[in-house]
Amino acid sequence: MHATPATPPPALRPYLTARHELLWNEADAFAAEHVAPRAVRMEAAPGMVERKVADLMAARGWFAVTVPSAFGGLGAGHVAKTVLIHRIACVSAAAAAILQATLIPVGALLHFATYEQKGRWLPGVVDGSLLLSIAVTEPTAGGHIGGIETTAEKAGNHWLITGSKLHIGNSHLAGAHLVLARTAEAGVRTSQALTAFMVESDRHGLSVPAHRPGLGLHGFSAGRLDHVRVPVDNMIGELGQGLNVAQSSSILYGRPNLAAVSLGIHEAVAATTTSYLKGRPRYRGALSDLPVLRDRVGDMEARLRTARILAYQAVHLLDQGLSCDADPINAKHLGHQWAMTSAQDAMELHGAHALDREYLLQRLWRDIQHTHPPAGTGEVQRIRLSDAAFDEDHIQWSERLAADAAWAQPDPTAA
Repeated sequence: MHATPATPPPALRPYLTARHELLWNEADAFAAEHVAPRAVRMEAAPGMVERKVADLMAARGWFAVTVPSAFGGLGAGHVAKTVLIHRIACVSAAAAAILQATLIPVGALLHFATYEQKGRWLPGVVDGSLLLSIAVTEPTAGGHIGGIETTAEKAGNHWLITGSKLHIGNSHLAGAHLVLARTAEAGVRTSQALTAFMVESDRHGLSVPAHRPGLGLHGFSAGRLDHVRVPVDNMIGELGQGLNVAQSSSILYGRPNLAAVSLGIHEAVAATTTSYLKGRPRYRGALSDLPVLRDRVGDMEARLRTARILAYQAVHLLDQGLSCDADPINAKHLGHQWAMTSAQDAMELHGAHALDREYLLQRLWRDIQHTHPPAGTGEVQRIRLSDAAFDEDHIQWSERLAADAAWAQPDPTAA
């Protein structure tokens, strides 16, 4: 596979400052030195939870990339977050998933936690001692938030949370989990029925079963949680505000994060394919000389270039504090769909060579499957996009929460 570009493509320059480009180069160097050597081992031992890469990213402050400088974070914003996830995903989607999964609950704390709660948990995120996870999905509800059955009942100065969550990114690495639970009686509409809680991993009663590897993202931990008791001051946001916490986190963090993971995989797929076709001799030339194959690679390149623009345009708008909820939704939806199509095309263009378990392309094909369900399947994204088409997406989290973000206004000192 040929190397990915050392500098951002010209089409991305309108969205990047000099600080972003430095971060781009830093992430590329980090991925080459620390992630690439471990990616092979992660793939060979799918039952292993990768901890060293998480520690190394934490030491660089990357889990606090969106945390304001007032709390010791980088305060660099959504474009910077996408740069880190995207560039690491070019080398290992599993390593990128570790980063993106922690950034979602960090966003929830930034926008909904009290000042005291931020001071309680964000310093650990900043110094790398605390990774976070978000626990929303349940065994029977799937991605249907309204179907959540986990309950939280007030008992004196504690909440007793009872239920099970699964498909929790970083479940075996996280020191605290943002859990969504039902706090209202049956029949109360979903918008007022759910509440968010921060649950530390050492709480009595918390159960995290052994890691079970999935189809792809080997090395990335995605497990389940069971019931636990937490103090009243672990409630994030107001009572009954859990749906807002979940939806805003999904739109502002989950969807653009997954678009960045898909983009990194997509770039690796394209690089692997072109390298293979150029190096495979055929008819006094190479496979890359055949028009029928060049036609399919042309389609792959068109998808990749468009996905790249969508991913960065969406987070650029977020950093500007503009009303743009549909843009990260669209970037996640099409970014995954196009990367999936390119991965399947690449498998076919490689012929039987793609069936070799040790070949990189097989890992990429398996990893891209994991960017479809989180933060809503394609069907969910299209429903949200139809809401935008009919002008029915009345809550714009991108605009509503911009005032809370340290990066809402461009940095006049940045190049």
